[in-house]
Amino acid sequence: MALVLAPEVPLDRWLNALDAQMDRSPNFFDARPVVVDLGSVPREQQGVADFLQLLEQRGIRIIGTEGAHPSWDGIDAWGRPLPASSKPGREIEAPGPRAANQPAAVSAVAPAGSGEANTLVIDQPVRSGQSIVFERGDITVLGSVASGAEVMAGGSVHIYGTLRGRAIAGLSGHPGARIFCSKLQAELLAIDGVYQTADDMPAKVLGKPVQAWLDGEQMKISVLD
Repeated sequence: MALVLAPEVPLDRWLNALDAQMDRSPNFFDARPVVVDLGSVPREQQGVADFLQLLEQRGIRIIGTEGAHPSWDGIDAWGRPLPASSKPGREIEAPGPRAANQPAAVSAVAPAGSGEANTLVIDQPVRSGQSIVFERGDITVLGSVASGAEVMAGGSVHIYGTLRGRAIAGLSGHPGARIFCSKLQAELLAIDGVYQTADDMPAKVLGKPVQAWLDGEQMKISVLD
């Protein structure tokens, strides 16, 4: 399971206490997925997205939040601060080729709507720094997912190439979702809030075609025949 941080107001004082803890244990958050529990933050609190960005600037890898209020601006569907270039309601963009000196593109959350397909197909590799989010169904990637990239689906995730980045399924609370890939070298797998980082994955499944699913509150990973 992810590490949970539960900030309290005033947020600036809580951040000062966190900084003191990180000074004492500078490697405490290294490579650890973090969920931020915002249940103690009042709904009228301003600047919550800016607060989450301050956490990320401290090297804290936020996977999502709990208790985020819908009225707070600048937070995506997985409860993380939106990049400055992203705006809610933008249609998701499939990753395309980019020049070596250009920054990686970030895909915004696909808007809700009726009559649209329940599967998003990406026919190109997902490059480092790119984020693909599709809340209403499955995501199928016909190529590989690079280290530093992430694919997040409300349903299942299907990767036909090598999965080196992060794959998150069951984004909308779907414990029956699964993750499939042709070659597992992932940084992180998550299904409905249950996580495994690369260090947690059994050595026997690494580099193999696998599927991951939930058995109660435990994630199982098995090699596909």
